[in-house]
Amino acid sequence: MKKIFFIIAAISISMYWMGCNVDDHFDGPDLNDIYGPFEWTQDLAVDRDSVDFAANETVHITAAFSKRVEWHVLISGLTSGAQKELTGFDAVVNEFWEGSTTHFPMFRSEECEVLMYVKGQLDTLRDTVFVQTPKLNQGLLLSDFEGGLNPNWVPFVQSGTNMNFGLQQNGNAPQGVRSYVMAGAVTWDWLIGMIDIPASAYGADHFDLSSNPNQVYFNTLINKPADYDNGVVLIRFSEDDNLDGSFDPNQEDMYSYQLQGGQDGWRLLSLKYSDLQALVNGNPAAPNGNGLHEPNKLFQVSILFLANPASGYSESGLDYMIFTQGEPLRP
Repeated sequence: MKKIFFIIAAISISMYWMGCNVDDHFDGPDLNDIYGPFEWTQDLAVDRDSVDFAANETVHITAAFSKRVEWHVLISGLTSGAQKELTGFDAVVNEFWEGSTTHFPMFRSEECEVLMYVKGQLDTLRDTVFVQTPKLNQGLLLSDFEGGLNPNWVPFVQSGTNMNFGLQQNGNAPQGVRSYVMAGAVTWDWLIGMIDIPASAYGADHFDLSSNPNQVYFNTLINKPADYDNGVVLIRFSEDDNLDGSFDPNQEDMYSYQLQGGQDGWRLLSLKYSDLQALVNGNPAAPNGNGLHEPNKLFQVSILFLANPASGYSESGLDYMIFTQGEPLRP
């Protein structure tokens, strides 16, 4: 009887320990990542000396470490000052740079420095790559201002004081070397100046855009200096609803976007066409046409620069206006 008892007990103890096997997986950070020594197991490597981004070439950037770490790659244009940042937390770096920019200006044809450093480590590794041709962005480009102003645009500028509407080349352009400046003071009217950009300036009655407003984005680089935050940039999109080759503001849709305030430095403004609203004095209103967002019927884009006439001088800048499809511009 005792023998049978001991056999049953032994089986029970074995089953207990089998059920209590320690799981070798646990939640939380790897102790090696916290306490393990750091080493570069593969130095920074850039797979090419030069790159043609316009031909869809990319730069492959690799490195490896003895443990997972916070790593940072900074690519800088040595002529333009453009910067691209890549970051991650891993033991391996396996990144492709397609020519895009994190901090303006955009890259040009230039030598670029590639720096890699790891948080908490003193070493910084360096390499270089030459950009033969910058990245080409797919879309309908209205202007990058490099070749001057389109002669078929229709500008209007008030006769105020310190008026300055036109091309500017002062080393501050976020793309290329030229941008467009809008500046001045008008004491009797909110409007300082404006540009009408008709589809006819590109050889058609309507802009060549998709009919799907969720797929169309209007993008521009814009600068509204904090010192002149009284200025307002108003962008209007006028549709030819009845396709008669003209725009009637009383019977057809005009959608708008208004940008107020100031912020030092250039920034990207990307507007999804379906998000645009009809505005009256800056407030949402019912559109005057069929109420449908129809980018394929877009007749004209207008850029207006305004300020309270009592507020004095104001200034703003534009560069690189382009329609993209499917996603916002990735400069």
